Amino acid sequence: MLNKELLHKIRRFHFRTRRLSSDLFAGRYESAFKGQGMEFAEVREYQPGDDIRTIDWNVSARFGHPFIKIFHEERELTVILLLDLSGSHLFGTRKKFKRELLAEVAGMLAFLAIRTNDKVGAILFSSGVEKYIPPKKGASHVWRLIKEIFTYKPEAPGTSIKALFTYVNRVIKRHAILFLISDCMDTGFEKPLRLAAKKHDLTIIKISDPAEKELPDAGFITLRDPETGESALINTKSRGLRERWRDYSTEQAAYISNTAKMAGVDLVELNTDGRVVEPLSRLFDRRRMRR
Repeated sequence: MLNKELLHKIRRFHFRTRRLSSDLFAGRYESAFKGQGMEFAEVREYQPGDDIRTIDWNVSARFGHPFIKIFHEERELTVILLLDLSGSHLFGTRKKFKRELLAEVAGMLAFLAIRTNDKVGAILFSSGVEKYIPPKKGASHVWRLIKEIFTYKPEAPGTSIKALFTYVNRVIKRHAILFLISDCMDTGFEKPLRLAAKKHDLTIIKISDPAEKELPDAGFITLRDPETGESALINTKSRGLRERWRDYSTEQAAYISNTAKMAGVDLVELNTDGRVVEPLSRLFDRRRMRR
């Protein structure tokens, strides 16, 4: 049973993400992710400039002048959100926690999917896959997804993107549009990710916080790893420590970038102090231009 404060927060978030997935934004999404085929819709009379390859010769012979076949895109797609609910997402030093940003992105993508009559589902993971929500249509289904993101308590705090894609490659048989939404604080998942990218349309949406890239000069502070529970007292005035922190962040970012590039998938980077709509709009525009 949800308490009133949490229920109010989820409802407010639900309305906000639905509003952000405007008609214009939905149009960009629809043009970026096309259906897998065409289906016959109707015939109409031939007009100058029409492709003669679409002429319906049977109908044309019956009426004594040319008619062409009209085809519509088979639009219905399956969208699956791969949501990282590991402990590292309970962190944020700016406007929101990383998990709140993850929920915002997931909510927007879910609304975009149902606005274009696509089905949407989700896989929640941490050290392993914890929950699979099968794809469905409808606003009530999106409401369920958003509630799960806000209320689900993972059984394990760690992260295994390798375990996630091993599960995806075994369970998701039909072609789907996959969005991995994660801070990507993991390594060693190149092979299963590439296998998933060959079969599905995969996009990585990497979430981060500015403090993860640059350690502030704040003297002695205690840091706790939310995934292992280990704590350490560190001196942030140490220039060497801050440089090592920066180097590790740079190496991890390069690993994710190279992994995405080698697999041929799009990578979108979002920050807890930044915007969501603009980076996703640029993603959709890039995909439309490539098509």
